[in-house]
Amino acid sequence: MEQRKPLLTVNNLKQYFRINRKFTVKAVDGVTFEIFPGETYGLVGESGSGKSTIGRSIIRLYEPTSGEVIFDGTNISGKLSVKETQHLRTKMQMIFQDPMACLNPRKKVIDIIAQGLDIHHLYHSKEERTKKVYEILDMVGLSHEHANRYPHQFSGGQRQRIGIARALIMNPDLIIADEAISALDVSIQAQVVNLMKDIQKKTNTAYLFIAHDLSMVKYISDRIGVLHLGHLVETGTKDEIFNNPIHPYTKSLLSAIPQPNPNAEKKRIAVSYEYSTSGIDYTKGVHQHIDGLHYVLATKEELENWTK
Repeated sequence: MEQRKPLLTVNNLKQYFRINRKFTVKAVDGVTFEIFPGETYGLVGESGSGKSTIGRSIIRLYEPTSGEVIFDGTNISGKLSVKETQHLRTKMQMIFQDPMACLNPRKKVIDIIAQGLDIHHLYHSKEERTKKVYEILDMVGLSHEHANRYPHQFSGGQRQRIGIARALIMNPDLIIADEAISALDVSIQAQVVNLMKDIQKKTNTAYLFIAHDLSMVKYISDRIGVLHLGHLVETGTKDEIFNNPIHPYTKSLLSAIPQPNPNAEKKRIAVSYEYSTSGIDYTKGVHQHIDGLHYVLATKEELENWTK
């Protein structure tokens, strides 16, 4: 894996929002990670930690304050040319959190899914356009009759499948799934995640999977990044993160996962972590290499204390 060339490299990404002359929100503060072709990188953290902001900055819905984002060998963090913009818009797609809010209620499903094809003129005839939409509907488990319905005529899970279909029809190399399953019932969540895994096997698409459900992230991800207060505090393979957590915040998150076994759940002890009283300063830490692709944001002294 280390010898492979990354599809996406995020290097020291910062995304600040200026509220007024005196106050600026540092939503993302110096985040660095890589995503390889065909893998799923899970980004976890509590609400307000900057997960969705990272996704939106990478796909350029936000203008990054500083840092660089290199996608498929092209730096997409600065001013983009027309050709670079088209490459970004076709080869990187996003699945949004609320499936109803991101679908135009006045358009039929066939037109919603084919919107990217229409914008970039990726078909030669109306028949080819319809054929491509039908193929994607088959892939996401919807029937051809659904193409002529409107979004309000579907359930939440079906709407999310439409959102996935709209992203997939562009044949992207990377899909950013921004809390794509959090608004769905648990049984539907499993269906959608399994669907995403099946599609990944067929198309070799990479995912940036943003979520706060650790169990689901463990199930779908190859590698995981743990985000807190805009800083990536720990990153590694799912086995490294779940079996050998180093950072106190990661340990705190993992200790909060409910156990399906009632006897184990009785004995589970949730570890509390409060940044303000922990004595840890994220701005002074650097990414310390542990093993393989496992990194922790810490000073040398902090790392020695945590690994004793």
